[in-house]
Amino acid sequence: MSETIHDIRRRLKQQSVTPAEINALKQDQRAGVQRLIQSYERKRLLAQKEAERFEQMAAYEKDLRSQGKEWIAGVDEAGRGPLAGPVVAGAAMLTDDFFYPALNDSKKMSPAARKACYTYIMDNALATGVGIVTAEEIDAMNIYKAAQLAMVKAIENMNQRVDHVLVDAMKLAISTPQTKLIKGDQKSISVAAGSVVAKVTRDELMERMAYRYPQYGFHEHMGYGTKKHLEALKAHGPCELHRKSFQPIKELIEQKA
Repeated sequence: MSETIHDIRRRLKQQSVTPAEINALKQDQRAGVQRLIQSYERKRLLAQKEAERFEQMAAYEKDLRSQGKEWIAGVDEAGRGPLAGPVVAGAAMLTDDFFYPALNDSKKMSPAARKACYTYIMDNALATGVGIVTAEEIDAMNIYKAAQLAMVKAIENMNQRVDHVLVDAMKLAISTPQTKLIKGDQKSISVAAGSVVAKVTRDELMERMAYRYPQYGFHEHMGYGTKKHLEALKAHGPCELHRKSFQPIKELIEQKA
């Protein structure tokens, strides 16, 4: 008796099939089986491509380890562009056998994928750290310097010896050797992990702030200048989370002065 489509689906989902069994299933004339095989092979190809991309992104870490560097951290920030909220940096130090193929630049991941990745990083990284610089501090020093400061704080908050730092697109005022990587969150697994830590941490913070300031809808836009956010700003004016040196907030304040 032929195996049921339900059982085939279950085995494919559990990946408990051999290459020979896959070849046999390809000869099955049932349309439902053929759809299952096509879906299985698409997912397998995607997983293979993700694994290959991950290995390419691990090249900087492997090269540094070949030079005798053992404690390698990647750092990135989230929140340079929003009109409200802090800029948050994340730092991550990964084991040499760390493997999470879906890890990517946090901006390219869905919220659910980021959250799952964040949980895996927190459970499996050698160390992680977070640095937060408030809106008030951003106004006092400018966003670029604030992002640099957040990164330094994130590295310091790992409470871990660091031999080398991989930094996304910035040079930091630290004594530890560092490598500045343009689009580092797409080139280094450590920087990408830092970007996930930063993004998830900041999003959760803004979601909590939405309860304190419900009129702005921070949980929907995380402080970015969406149409809804701009309309709320015009209706209610800025709150303490808003960056007063950013337009159009600066202009709104000047108009009311």
